[in-house]
Amino acid sequence: MTNPFAGSSRSGPHTPSMPTPPTGWPIGSYTTYGEAQHAVDHLADNDFPVQEVTIVGVDLMLVERVTGRLSWARVLGGGAASGAWFGLFVGLIMGLFSQAGAWIGPVLVGLGTGVVFGLVFAAVGYASTRGRRDFSSASQLVAGRYDVLAQPKHAEQGRDMLARLAMRAPDGQ
Repeated sequence: MTNPFAGSSRSGPHTPSMPTPPTGWPIGSYTTYGEAQHAVDHLADNDFPVQEVTIVGVDLMLVERVTGRLSWARVLGGGAASGAWFGLFVGLIMGLFSQAGAWIGPVLVGLGTGVVFGLVFAAVGYASTRGRRDFSSASQLVAGRYDVLAQPKHAEQGRDMLARLAMRAPDGQ
């Protein structure tokens, strides 16, 4: 039986289907993912076999940025808004299958029901925290640095190409 989640349409012939540690020799190290992408793009533009290159995020960190304080008004407002969007969507779908000219009823019922359920679910979720998390946030997985690896047979060539790129770019790009 084959794994339907193994690989993707963008994966190459050397992409493993199971999580494995990266292989190859380091040919460059960068502080941002954008810089590492720029380096690989430079290699690709200069006919380097980039299918043998891997970008590896090292020293991974989960960064949670606090975006604001939560209050009952904010929680209920967000719940009503998200419920309204979902209810509007369901109402429009139901309206498509209703008799000609009678589409407004299902849309309004869907919208109202969505608001009510959104309020209820938001209130239950917020009440269950009992004040232990009175803030909203956004989480991001970031790395301390991004290493570009190449297979050993092309590592020296890649290192040389990236060194020339670094010498040409006075601003680090």
